[in-house]
Amino acid sequence: MSKIRVLCVDDSALVRGLMKEIINGQPDMEVVAVAPDPLVARELIKQHNPDVLTLDVEMPRMDGLDFLERLMRLRPMPVVMVSSLTERNSEVTIRALELGAVDFVTKPKLGLRDGLVEYSDLIAEKIRVAAKSRPKPRPATDKGDTPRRLSPVFSTTEKLIAIGASTGGTEAIRQVLMPMPANSPAILITQHMPAGFTRSFVQRLDNICAVSVHEAQDGDRILPGHVYLAPGGVAHMKLARSGANYVIHLEETEPVNRHRPSVDVLFHSVAEVAGKNAVGALLTGMGKDGAQGMLAMKQAGATTFAQDEASCVVFGMPREALLIGATDQAVPLSQMSETLLGSAGAYGHRV
Repeated sequence: MSKIRVLCVDDSALVRGLMKEIINGQPDMEVVAVAPDPLVARELIKQHNPDVLTLDVEMPRMDGLDFLERLMRLRPMPVVMVSSLTERNSEVTIRALELGAVDFVTKPKLGLRDGLVEYSDLIAEKIRVAAKSRPKPRPATDKGDTPRRLSPVFSTTEKLIAIGASTGGTEAIRQVLMPMPANSPAILITQHMPAGFTRSFVQRLDNICAVSVHEAQDGDRILPGHVYLAPGGVAHMKLARSGANYVIHLEETEPVNRHRPSVDVLFHSVAEVAGKNAVGALLTGMGKDGAQGMLAMKQAGATTFAQDEASCVVFGMPREALLIGATDQAVPLSQMSETLLGSAGAYGHRV
């Protein structure tokens, strides 16, 4: 089997050297070239035709986002962003995922050499996933304009929507939420994401959506027209009840399926607390997290859906849900919003 060919782009000679050391230390991948900036990278892409590009968020000579946008328009390929954990970089990273980057990895704050070596398994895993992915570039005409909204009519205020996603999920979630009207059912989302990035993601979504988007806090009362995103890397999010109300319960317990937050944890709680009043969707992502929880939701009477293979960046989690019978229906991402609203008793049409 041929090795995954990687091009590393970073303005730091130290990081370039460490990435080369980490990647070449894996049996199934190799660095074919390194570049200190996007202009050099552009020529090396033509020369080496790599399978995966790792790209530093902040780059000299050409803005990393400008480079990514041009790359995804002219020569779409799997890109993994390498980001330092700062508020500025988390915003840029979320924007990079919108533009078509498959995933990202964060540089350690302290002790870069030791930290990156400790991160070697994670970096290698992200590159393997990226190599199998199908990047979904946004069209050049898409400037993030507000889409036509869906106009719902509710049958019950008890209904809620639960969504799980991983690799490729930030952009999939954006596409699902943007058509949602301001009075849609409450939506709970677990997206695999490290600590420090969900806040930027939430702010971005809240600015462009009619629904109000929040980073979930323990004890939050769950209300229609609001979206609650599990805090990345910090806690599992569960649905609970307080009297007649739905509320958020956060648990800082051990990872499940290697993830915290875990989609399975959310879905199992939704099955138990909401039962047939819930609608579930499992979006793009690597692995199996969420499949068993979705099966529990279905068995509790919920309506469940998986994103279809053609529209997924990585058809891992949705495939698992379909394989074990957790859902009978695969839905294209472009139809997911309307499908979820219809199943929640909100018979939407675009306005």
